[in-house]
Amino acid sequence: MDSLVRTPVAHPYRPREIDVEPLRRRLEETVDGEVRFDTGSRAVYARDGSNYRQVPIGVVVPRTLDAGVAAVAACRARDVPVLSRGGGTSLAGQCCNAAVVIDWSKYCGAVESVDPAARKVTVQAGAVVDAVDHVLTREGLMVGPKPSSHPTCTIGGMIGNDSCGASAQAYGKMAESVLRLEILTYDGVRAWVGPTDDAEYARIQAEGGRLAEIYQQLRRLRDDTMELVRTRFPKLERRVSGYNLDELLPENGFNVARALVGSEGTLVTVLRAELAVVPKPAARALAVLGFEDIFAAADAVPAVARHRPIALEAMDENMQRLAQQEHPGDPALRDLPEGAGWLLVQFGGDTPDQARERADELIRDMSEHATHTFLGDPAREDRLWRWRESGLGVEAYPPTGQQTYEGWSDAAVPPERLGEYLRDYAELLRRHGYQDSALYGHFGQGCVHGRLPLDLHTDDGIANYRAFAEEAADLVAAYGGSLSGEHGDGQALAELLPRMFGDEVVETFGRFKAVFDPRNRMNPGKIVHPHRLDQDLAQRHFYPLEPRHKFFDYPEDHGRFGHAATRCVGIGKCRQHTFEGGVMCPSYRVTREEEHSTRGRARLLGEMVRGELITDGWRSKAVRDALDLCLACKGCRSECPVNVDMATYKAEFLAHHYRHRLRPREHYSLGWLPLWSALASAAPGAVNALTHAPGLSRLLKAVAGIAAERDVPRFARERFTDWFKRRGASPPGTRGKVVLWADTFTNNFDPHIGQAAVSVLEAAGFEVHVPPVPLCCGLTWISTGQLATARRVLARSVRALRPWAETGVPVVGLEPSCTAVFRADGPELLNTPDTRLLSERTLTLAELLESRAPDWRPASSGGEAVAQVHCHQSAIMGYDADRAVLDRFGISTEVLNAGCCGLAGNFGFERSHYDVSVACAEESVWPAVRAASPQQTILADGFSCRTQIAAAGTGRRASHLAELLAISLQHPGACK
Repeated sequence: MDSLVRTPVAHPYRPREIDVEPLRRRLEETVDGEVRFDTGSRAVYARDGSNYRQVPIGVVVPRTLDAGVAAVAACRARDVPVLSRGGGTSLAGQCCNAAVVIDWSKYCGAVESVDPAARKVTVQAGAVVDAVDHVLTREGLMVGPKPSSHPTCTIGGMIGNDSCGASAQAYGKMAESVLRLEILTYDGVRAWVGPTDDAEYARIQAEGGRLAEIYQQLRRLRDDTMELVRTRFPKLERRVSGYNLDELLPENGFNVARALVGSEGTLVTVLRAELAVVPKPAARALAVLGFEDIFAAADAVPAVARHRPIALEAMDENMQRLAQQEHPGDPALRDLPEGAGWLLVQFGGDTPDQARERADELIRDMSEHATHTFLGDPAREDRLWRWRESGLGVEAYPPTGQQTYEGWSDAAVPPERLGEYLRDYAELLRRHGYQDSALYGHFGQGCVHGRLPLDLHTDDGIANYRAFAEEAADLVAAYGGSLSGEHGDGQALAELLPRMFGDEVVETFGRFKAVFDPRNRMNPGKIVHPHRLDQDLAQRHFYPLEPRHKFFDYPEDHGRFGHAATRCVGIGKCRQHTFEGGVMCPSYRVTREEEHSTRGRARLLGEMVRGELITDGWRSKAVRDALDLCLACKGCRSECPVNVDMATYKAEFLAHHYRHRLRPREHYSLGWLPLWSALASAAPGAVNALTHAPGLSRLLKAVAGIAAERDVPRFARERFTDWFKRRGASPPGTRGKVVLWADTFTNNFDPHIGQAAVSVLEAAGFEVHVPPVPLCCGLTWISTGQLATARRVLARSVRALRPWAETGVPVVGLEPSCTAVFRADGPELLNTPDTRLLSERTLTLAELLESRAPDWRPASSGGEAVAQVHCHQSAIMGYDADRAVLDRFGISTEVLNAGCCGLAGNFGFERSHYDVSVACAEESVWPAVRAASPQQTILADGFSCRTQIAAAGTGRRASHLAELLAISLQHPGACK
């Protein structure tokens, strides 16, 4: 059911047929940058973080600001619309359009100058806010506003949205941080704008030209409408909806820069920004107040706000329950005070004691009205704060219930009326069947977040959503609020602006746009002359194409690959910088290319199962090329807020893409490594001689598709399984039996690690059993998408280990990537009771020692180590048990948090991936190895990690945990 447009539309942009080829040629001739009109690039940029989808005409990635200016000029010459894009995390649809998308985030993100004394910074529009803060922190400064997307969002995007975040409680919206902007109009005017006193206005008029005309029109508009603006604009800190016409008022200094903030790319292109920055609080303290429900928490906001916190956030019991279901053992969530609604109140101070005293004063003042707690531990405070920031991801896919969407997620009302509003809003949710929505947000400024369980697939569901949005807009307006208190209007709210401002103000918005963009070519269809809120919906009548046959089970996606392929909601955490830690996403960190982020790849897969833009399905070269640089590190499986598992999707895609087709040579050479290893075991010395002989080695690597720069790993003279047979049975243990599984890498390349593990396990009191024949998990076949073979290999190993698993004997894995197959990939690839049982029985060495020998206290050896955690271990098993065991042995360990080593199994050995592999290592592990002191042992359980560390050229060799523990037992103090 389509509804009529309720907004006056005098000059809507009507998409027309565009002759793309001349446009593409002109861009390529005039722009220093990457010009992309291919299907894959258009698919990657067709979505942002909203419910909307609009396929762009093409994409330009300028290398300089001047190149971006040239791109706009080329589009102007062809009368083609333009959309500037930063992090692409917008939630209201303002960052997707049928336009030429200019992505500023890859190259145009420099911090050009910092003036600590004046507390200001000049940055290019594509600078990510966390990257700016990374530079500013050396001066003890930071950007004031900090939205939850701060690892990804750009300064240009924050200016476009007038972003806020929790810190806006203390520092205001982005507009308050903007001193000046360098802008570009569609018709080519490039200028710095800011506050405009009479002298500055006279100077501009004296220079004449189009800029003078713009300022004349702005002053005339201000004079015509100033009383309207003064009376119809809500007096609200979080008034983000509409244009900032109030900034043109005389009392606000006729500030053209701040008037342009929040315009969502519909008026001008922002090139540079001069920002006021603020001192970074030296100390923080977090007080948490519990109330009987979220309404009572909202009622208390004015009293709490009088204590002047730097942030005042809230969450209800639905949000708390979702967070606990995702991480049930998290102490930060467990220790919340009693209640069903909570206020998280953060204070700053020059010292920890000062911040703590401010929190204590609040608690004393509120003790009769709320339960309370003071966390005290900065790590737990940060963790709870991250839970609040991750609200969007936490509630997107609730364990029980319907998938949720944006739609009405950031309205703001006066804080003193927040409790009353929330009660009415909850009733509105109930009437439309959305009552399970979580409520949380920036309550200190009256801003409420919460995704909704919308039905955006069917006409009836969309009609219900429209009716709800219209009623919600009327409700917010009745309370003197703003439809948007943070995310902007875009397409989701723009149609409803007359309900908030009235027709006169909305017509004034149209006049304001016409001053800068009279032809309506800047991000058309947003804010002014908007598309309908139920138009361009990505989910309308969309039911993903589902393959007739698939290999993985996708248990979190109702067993459907199509659902998994569209799981991404566009948060963009996969685009964060290396300095922020984590694993995800190593190839993006090197290339800074959207299609090499988890989100970009997910968007391509989503378009593949849609079948409209990408029409060749599993045979798609665009999808294949985007997945080619995926390291299959599995970082996204645990770090993505909605747990996208790109490694699994890549394996599934490759299996279908190469079905009945010749594969790349490395799929045979590296994908079948377990077979070649078994054959090499008959004469390992001869094989090593051949693979390392001058001339012949290079030829063999060329034939196998292996990078010439890589050394082929040497096969061991004796496999671990053969050593164990020769060595004889393990003596009976006091702690029972354990199976030590000899994976392909330990068995054939590093048998000394298996030997070390035997000595540690026996010393701990276990009776060690090693299967007499090599057993492979199928990892190399999985990573190359040879899934039918992987299933057969895995099934054989499961059958061999079943007798032990059925009797409760734990199976210890030494190679993290192989252990992760038994724990996670195996049950999803081979969904049988035996495979699930083996998953439950499989442990790492550290997990076994923690769970089955917690009282074992070996003689303290001490020492220091630097640990590189394998990506698959980080994603599937975690490293907590390893930390505990190392502590038990008295080994002080620095655990690196810099991401994937870059080798990633076969990936880094492949000739076509070598450069990216090395660049990943230079982003993460290699600098850490070079910086490690001689007293620190380099610890890396993964074969890939150890191989990459050896390639650093430092002469350092990494050890497995089993080796480190064995040395400690044999020679206490040897690790020192």
